[in-house]
Formats: sequence, structure tokens, C-alpha cells
Amino acid sequence: MDIYSYNACVQQWADALFRFAYKCTGHEEDARDVVQGAFEVLWQKRGDVQQEKAKAFLFQVTYRQSVDNYRKKGKIVYKEAERTDLTHPQNPDLKKILDKALAQLDEQSRALVLLKDYEGYRYEEIAQITGLNESQVKVYLHRARKVLKAYLVNVENII
Repeated sequence: MDIYSYNACVQQWADALFRFAYKCTGHEEDARDVVQGAFEVLWQKRGDVQQEKAKAFLFQVTYRQSVDNYRKKGKIVYKEAERTDLTHPQNPDLKKILDKALAQLDEQSRALVLLKDYEGYRYEEIAQITGLNESQVKVYLHRARKVLKAYLVNVENII
């Protein structure tokens, strides 16, 4: 991969990586750090990564760095800051409800739901990104969706 291909990857995938990292980490600054780290790894491994595989490579690195960030999270205390609205939903309450529902999931389940339902990846791509096999991805997604459904149908959680 040359510098032009690298720059094309940055332009093409930076926003999607940021959205994914933000949903995984829950903090804008952490998401920026994770995305920056993913592009740094891509730059360091640019000789080994083909341009057509750069998207999967970047999401895989972002996923792993988000998991690492999640593990360190217990050691870090954040000040409460108002989060910026990245999606500009029609109903801001719906976004809060969905964020609370996603917060019910463990890190891996949340990442799988985000990759499949927010970013639109196929099962085989998700398996490649996460290092799971395709069957595991399907089973874990099914379980995660059951947790989300149980949370969302509970009236107390919506109010």
C-alpha cells in the first residue's frame, strides 16, 4: 500500500471507524484515540496490508483496541460530559433508550451488534474482524438481540 492508497483509506473509513469506536467505548475522546491508533497500525503495516483488505483490517484493529480500552476502563474515571449527538435522530429519547439498551450488553456482544446492525457487515466479515467463527457470530448475535429485546419490551426501561 502506498501513501495515496493509505490516504484514500483514511478518507473512506475514518467516519465509519469513529462511529463504531464511539459506540464501543461510549466516549468521544476514547473513540478518537482508538481510530488514530488503528490508522497508526495500518501505516506501520502498510507493506503487508492490501488496499482491498484495509477495511476489514482497520475494523479488526479498532475492535481489538476498543476491547483493550474497555478492560482499562475500570482504572479510569471520566468526568460527566454531555455527549455529542452523532446520528441526529428524529427522537432524541429514542437514542437514549437505544444507548441504554446497548449498555446492557458485554463488550463483545455490543461490538457484534454494532458491526452487523449499525455498520451492515456480513457474518463472514464480522467473523474475520473479531476472530470468531461464523457460527459463533450468529449465536452471540442471537443472544445479544434477545437481551436487547428483553430490555426494550420492559416498560420500566423506556420511561
